[in-house]
Amino acid sequence: MSEYINNREYRQKVLKELILELHDGKSVDEVKERFGKLIEGVSATEISAMETALINEGMPVSEVQRLCDVHAAVFDGSIEQIHQTDDPGAILGHPINTFKLENRAIERHIRKKLNPNIAELKNNNTDVIGDLKLNLLELYEIDKHYSRKENLVFPYLEKYGITAPPKVMWGVDDEIRNDIKECIAIASNDNIDIKELVAKLEAAIIRVEEMISKEENILLPMAQETLVEDEWLKIARESEEIGYCLFKPIREWVPVHLKAVDSTVKASEEPTIEGLINFETGSFKLEELESMLNAMPVDITFVDKDGKVKYFSEGRE
Repeated sequence: MSEYINNREYRQKVLKELILELHDGKSVDEVKERFGKLIEGVSATEISAMETALINEGMPVSEVQRLCDVHAAVFDGSIEQIHQTDDPGAILGHPINTFKLENRAIERHIRKKLNPNIAELKNNNTDVIGDLKLNLLELYEIDKHYSRKENLVFPYLEKYGITAPPKVMWGVDDEIRNDIKECIAIASNDNIDIKELVAKLEAAIIRVEEMISKEENILLPMAQETLVEDEWLKIARESEEIGYCLFKPIREWVPVHLKAVDSTVKASEEPTIEGLINFETGSFKLEELESMLNAMPVDITFVDKDGKVKYFSEGRE
């Protein structure tokens, strides 16, 4: 058994089985013993890969998100600790990871919906046209994927002097958008040329798949090497406004250095004592402050911006 436990593929398989068992209703206690035999040597990257695999296999993102707290309990740590890894592509919520998971969702959409539609059309079954149009409209969500890439990632690449790849890729993105819109238009005609529609669909799908390959083999590695963490954070925060394609991040990504700063700030904060008036250099009770102001050798009057007297000291008697 030990040789299997040391096998990465076997361990990945069992980890997925454990999460699926939890998903199917088993309690944490019921899976802990089995998990204990595998926990040694399990890396954060493997855990992230496991979650990604579940999403790629069709488990709803909401289910994976619901399991996050269960993951933390099983792994005896916080979910942030579980997902610490140096590979941005494996960090849920990081823009690179989101782009890749969107690509997996696009591939799944093509494989499970559009390809079966095309097969039916080749058999002259026009009853699938309505379903096809809905599936094409869903595929056009790719516009959001491309828009985030073009408007959030490309400007940083251009800032660092990388101008040619973004320009070329943006042009191809626009062509793919037009290809999908053309397929929708043909499918919406009263007299549909099935052969033309099938040819256009297959050509559009090829271009979408080629763009996925270009993103993951050229663009994203180049961007990963070029952009700094704070730039990725800004991209992550601005992505919501543009939207996502067939997938939405299941958690917010927070860079490690910001977590460290947040922890330091929280550790340095002193608890607020009720009844104190706090300043940067100290604090007073109300009666202490009032006594001090009244004891000063000058009279103090405070007038606000509207000319209204808001405070005056009583002075020493």
